[in-house]
Amino acid sequence: MTLEFFPYSEVAADVGPGWDLPRSKFPGITLAHNVRQRHQVDELLQRAQAAGGQIVKPGADTDWGGYSGYFTDPDGYLWEVAVGAFDFNEDGSLRVP
Repeated sequence: MTLEFFPYSEVAADVGPGWDLPRSKFPGITLAHNVRQRHQVDELLQRAQAAGGQIVKPGADTDWGGYSGYFTDPDGYLWEVAVGAFDFNEDGSLRVP
């Protein structure tokens, strides 16, 4: 997997005219990346920070039995990095109930 960030204005321009609109700090959604092992949560948070993101919640145990943390990309979108939320299939895809 490759993690890349693109500025909001560039993606909006790619979508088309009229999409480069102001938005609130929290639009009500987060993106998520699930990993297989706990240490990968912290590693991915650090990689995101090195790529221009900001860690807003370091990795921590969750009330649902997993481990997760959050970062924002340079445009402020929230990403959760988590382990324990779902199992993985043999092909690497998530097994979502």
